[in-house]
Amino acid sequence: MFTDAARALPPWLTHALNAQRGPVPWNAVVRGALAGGPLLIAALAAGRTSLGVVAAIAAMLAGINDRPGSRRTSVGRIGVPALAGAAGLLVGTYAGPHLGAVALTLVLTGLGLVAGSVSAVGPVASAAGTQLLVGSAVGAGMPLPDPGWQSVLAFLSGAGWLLLLRLVLPTPGFAAGDLRIDFRFDGERAAVADVYEAVAALLEAVGTGDAVARRAALTAALDQAQDALAGPRLRRRASTAAERRLHAQYAAALPLGEAATALAWAEQAVPARAAEGPRRLAAAVRGNTSAGPLPAPSRTDPALRALDDALLHAAEAFDRGRGRDLHTRRRSARALTRSVLGAGGREYGLRVGLCFGASAAVAQALHHGHWYGSHQHWYWMPATAIFLVKPDLGPLASRVLNRAAGTVLGALLFAGFAAVLPRPEGLVALVAVCGALVPVAARHFAAQTTVVTVLVLALVMVGGEPQASAGRIGETLLACAIVLVAGHLPLPGQRGGAGVRAGIDAADAAAHAYLAHVLSESGDRATRWTLRREAYRTLAQARAAIARAGAELPALARHSAGTDEVAAVLERLVDTTTACAVHLDDSGRLTPRHTERLAALRNELDERRGRVGGRRTLT
Repeated sequence: MFTDAARALPPWLTHALNAQRGPVPWNAVVRGALAGGPLLIAALAAGRTSLGVVAAIAAMLAGINDRPGSRRTSVGRIGVPALAGAAGLLVGTYAGPHLGAVALTLVLTGLGLVAGSVSAVGPVASAAGTQLLVGSAVGAGMPLPDPGWQSVLAFLSGAGWLLLLRLVLPTPGFAAGDLRIDFRFDGERAAVADVYEAVAALLEAVGTGDAVARRAALTAALDQAQDALAGPRLRRRASTAAERRLHAQYAAALPLGEAATALAWAEQAVPARAAEGPRRLAAAVRGNTSAGPLPAPSRTDPALRALDDALLHAAEAFDRGRGRDLHTRRRSARALTRSVLGAGGREYGLRVGLCFGASAAVAQALHHGHWYGSHQHWYWMPATAIFLVKPDLGPLASRVLNRAAGTVLGALLFAGFAAVLPRPEGLVALVAVCGALVPVAARHFAAQTTVVTVLVLALVMVGGEPQASAGRIGETLLACAIVLVAGHLPLPGQRGGAGVRAGIDAADAAAHAYLAHVLSESGDRATRWTLRREAYRTLAQARAAIARAGAELPALARHSAGTDEVAAVLERLVDTTTACAVHLDDSGRLTPRHTERLAALRNELDERRGRVGGRRTLT
C-alpha cells in the first residue's frame, strides 16, 4: 500500500522523499571525525580560534566532496573546489569591507554568473563553482579579525588536511585483508572489479526484462572505473607495476562489455556458465591474484564467439599486466568553451547569478537595517541560496523542501545542544561528531542539511557568535522563497530546459561518431572502444539531466517533455551499433536485421527530435 501511495505522489514530491541506499562508508566517517575537530583543537590551543573556524569550514566542504572512488581522483574532486573556495574567500574578504552594498552585490552577482556557467562543464567544475560562491559569501558576510591572506591559508590548510587523510589513511578493511594488496589502489581495484561483476550480471539478465537496467549498470561501472584510473598524475603513464596491471585489467573488460551488450541486443539465451568467467576475473582483481582457468562459453553465435575471445584476451592481459590505454580523450578547449558559453551554460549562469545576487542584496538590506538582532553576519542567506539553486544538485522543489526541513531540524537540535554542552570543549566534540556524520547523511539532502547546520552553528559559536538558531531558520526560509521565485522566472533569450537539450545534443553527436566509425569497418578497435565509451557516458549524463528535470514542478518540467523518449531511442541506437560492431568483426558484413533496425531507429530518432524541437545530427 505504501508503494502505491508513493507512486500516486507527484514526481517533485517523490524525489524529495527518496534517499540513497548502500553500506556505511566507514573510511569516510573516520576521515570526517579526524577533520574539523582536531583542526579546531589545534587553533584553540594556539589562540587562533577564528582561523580554526575557517579551516574547519573548509574541511567540512571538502568532506562533502569526499566521494567514493580512487585516491587519485580525490585530488581533483577535493583539491580543485578547495582552490576555488580559497579564491572566493579572498575576493569576499577584501571586497566586503571596501565596497558599498550596491557595488558588492554587483560583484557577487558577476561571480554567480561565472560560477554558474562554469558549472555546466561537469561535477568537479560544479563543486568548484559552489565553493567559489560560498567562500565569497563567507568572506564578505562574516568579517574575520585576521588578515585576508591568513584566512585563505587557513582555508587551504583545512581542505588540504582532509585531502591528506584521504591519501594516506588505509581503508578499515585493509588492515584485516591481504597485506600483499597495495592499499593506495584500493579504489581503482574495487572500481575495475565492479566492471567485471556488472558484465556477469548483464550476461545473467540476457533475454529478461532486467537486461536494460543491467546494461545501464555496466555503463555506470565503466564510467567509475575510467574516472578512477584517469585521475591526475605526475607522469603521463602508469609508473608502477600494480597500476599498469589495473590498466590492463580495465582494458580487458571493454571487449567483454561489448560482447555482453551484443548478446543482450540479440535477446538470445546465454549458457549459465557464460557469467562464471567475468565473476572469476572480478575476484582476481579484488584479490590481486592471477585469473586462473576460465570456463569457455559455447561458440555458436558471433556474440558468444566474441565473448570467448574476450575472455581469452582477459586471461592473457591479467597474466602479462601490460595495459596503458584507458580509451578516453580529454575534452578540447573548444568543447569546454562551448559548454560554458552554450545555451546550457548561459541558463546555468543566469539562474545562479540572479539567485546569488538577489539573496546577497536582501541579506545586506536586513543587515544594514539592523533586523539581525544580536548576530551581525549576513553570509547565511546567500550561502544557502547557492546550495538551492545549483541545477545539478537535484530538482529545485526537492532541494527547497529538504533544505527548509533540514535547517529547521538542525537549528532546533543545535539550540538544545547549545543549552547543555560546555564551551568550547562540548562544541568541539559536536563538530567532530557532525564531521563523522556528513558522509552518512549525504544519502539524503535533508539529512545532510541537518548535520551541516548543526556543524556550522557550532563552529560560529566557537568563533564568538551568540546562539542564533531562530534567525538562521528565518534566513533559510527567505532564501528558499527567493530561489523558488527566481528559479521559475522566464529568462531573456532562454527557452528553459537548455541544459537537458545540450545533453541530448552531446549524446546525439557521440552516437553519430560511434556509428560512423563502426560502419566504416575500420579495424581500429581502440578508437572504437573510445567512441563507444563516449557514446554511453554522454547518454548516461543526458539521462541524469532528464531525470532531474522531470522531477521539477510542472512549470519547469514541461520544458523537458519528450526528451526521455529521444534518449531511449539513442540508447537503442548505440546498443545496435555495438551489436553491429561485434557482427562485423565475426563475419565482415551486416545481416538484414541489423540494417533494418538501424534504419528504423534513425527514422524514429528523426521524428522524435523534431517533436522536441532539437537539431538532428543523425541523418
